[in-house]
Amino acid sequence: MNSLNSILVEGNLTRDPEIKRTPKGTSVCSFSVASNRFYRQDEETKKEVSFFNVETWAGLADVCMEHLNKGRGVRVVGRLKQDRWVDTDGGNHDKVKIIAEHVEFKPVFSKAGGEEKEEKEDDEQLLTAV
Repeated sequence: MNSLNSILVEGNLTRDPEIKRTPKGTSVCSFSVASNRFYRQDEETKKEVSFFNVETWAGLADVCMEHLNKGRGVRVVGRLKQDRWVDTDGGNHDKVKIIAEHVEFKPVFSKAGGEEKEEKEDDEQLLTAV
């Protein structure tokens, strides 16, 4: 039986997404998300920022590459994956990333005439890509 491995992160992209293809042609899109956490300590509000590397595959990767850019808000649901390797000097390394199974795109707002206005997106674009 599998153990539970599930994560939900909401934040903003810290850089534009990058896409690569596997030797068999499967799309792999990677991006980084910054998530803020606010908490009170000694009557003062503190801010803690965490950065998460996210990877999407196949059709979801293509949709993310098309519609995401630096600063865009997202909600990512997925699982954690740990990569481990040994470098040429024999040192052990590991890196944890999120493999996204579901990505929701937050609305994009633009300033029009001094007012904030939500941009309408094409009917083709889904706010939720699965």
